[in-house]
Amino acid sequence: MAGENNLKERIHRGELIFGVGASLDFGRSQLEDILAQGDYSFVYVDSQHSAFSEKELVTFCSHAQAIGIPVQLRIPHTRHTYLIGRFLDFGPTGILVPEVKSMSEVDEAIEFFYYPQFGRRSWGGAVRLNIDAFSAPADPEEIDRLAYADWWNSNGYLAIQMESVEAVVNAANLAKPGIDLLAFGPNDLLFNIESLTNSPFTTVDECIGHVLEQTKDSTVQVSLGVATAEQRDKYIEMGVKVLQVTPGM
Repeated sequence: MAGENNLKERIHRGELIFGVGASLDFGRSQLEDILAQGDYSFVYVDSQHSAFSEKELVTFCSHAQAIGIPVQLRIPHTRHTYLIGRFLDFGPTGILVPEVKSMSEVDEAIEFFYYPQFGRRSWGGAVRLNIDAFSAPADPEEIDRLAYADWWNSNGYLAIQMESVEAVVNAANLAKPGIDLLAFGPNDLLFNIESLTNSPFTTVDECIGHVLEQTKDSTVQVSLGVATAEQRDKYIEMGVKVLQVTPGM
């Protein structure tokens, strides 16, 4: 059930994709107003630095699914990767894991994002993305488990956030099968650069350039949030394919 509008496939093809941020407490009309301000392919919500409740996430994702826009959720902390399956059961299409440095963190994220046999996400959740499409006509309570798992593994997308020199240096290894996006957290990355006496990089742009070079032959793309049209255009010129922009951009 993958196709040309599958965001995961569009990422892998290297299409230019824009997303826009929203608050979890937005109602449907507020979400529609934000989405009407540009050509956006996903909406981004944050639970790392913003107030968060699971019920709000369920409601927000139900509005987004009714409108037909994928939701990307940044989870609260790197150590919460074991809860990725739980967050996904509330309706997001994409997950962003912050402050990833190590292969073990990447492996755990993949493990709990995908269903078997690629991962080990647990089965369950009545409000999972698109779950109703896999109900048996004779019994809506019966779900085609294998078909849904295959659909999810081909449609859900997983991003890790690079916020350290260590992650940037190891980008090629972190971009393993199952990872779709390498996203940047510029401010925490700058803190890390400033803390090192012999950093191989002195600017965020140098880090982005290095990661773009490391992934140039990969289907994994680089993602970045921008605040101005000038930043947007600069990073597109550098080769960044997925940008989180402010409303109206």
